[in-house]
Amino acid sequence: MNLDLTGKTAIVCGSTQGIGRASAVELALLGANVVLMARNEQSLQQTLIELDTLKGQQHCYVVADFGQAGAVAEAITQHLQKFPAVHILVNNTGGPAGGPLFDAKPEEFVQAFHNHLLNNQILVQAVVPSMRKAGYGRIVNVISTSIKQPIAGLGVSNTIRGAVAQWAKTLSLEIAHWGITVNNVLPGYTQTARLDAVLSMRAKSAGRSEEEMAQQMEREIPIGRFATSEEVAAAVAFLCTPAAASVNGINLPVDGGKTGSL
Repeated sequence: MNLDLTGKTAIVCGSTQGIGRASAVELALLGANVVLMARNEQSLQQTLIELDTLKGQQHCYVVADFGQAGAVAEAITQHLQKFPAVHILVNNTGGPAGGPLFDAKPEEFVQAFHNHLLNNQILVQAVVPSMRKAGYGRIVNVISTSIKQPIAGLGVSNTIRGAVAQWAKTLSLEIAHWGITVNNVLPGYTQTARLDAVLSMRAKSAGRSEEEMAQQMEREIPIGRFATSEEVAAAVAFLCTPAAASVNGINLPVDGGKTGSL
């Protein structure tokens, strides 16, 4: 099985923590040159130092605030002017704040739409020409199992994630003949800062401790525990490899079997 990414360049968004950072590490371990992309330059520099200790590739970073689509467009344009080759794009951005859908304000939907779908579109339009020229492209979107089964208390996120999934499926049909695949990885409950926020919200709502809430949530997962960022990242990395060339337009849950649908 060909998992070698030597000579490939991967842009990984939200890559200073959680699933994004773990994905950057996995891709580097497979031989890819990694371009880290996030808003906190200090965290980017620290992650870059850690990547440089893994193998002998050339890694770098791009500073961009995903809360501002214009800033993302400017940042990626400037980067590509210096380093035009891109073979892999991992779209990964922190989810919207939790809360009931009925209570959500219109501007919350607008901001989430910008943060996720519009930024994905901007980045895809920027890097696909390079992928097409190389005859090799992998676009992986880190979304959520909510596109299969809505998650209580994450109304805005459920809505926007669904839009991103449909965007990705449509894109997968349009560009596959150029040797570019588009897939979605759907993390379930994963040990990240996002899960910490969900636990806090649910514990407060239920009048229980976060530890009690975590135990209850783990009991709902067939494997009996939360996933790790590294486990989700392994799925992301596989979809970026030559071995996954015929895997296109799918939603891949990494959730320990919790999602109640096929």
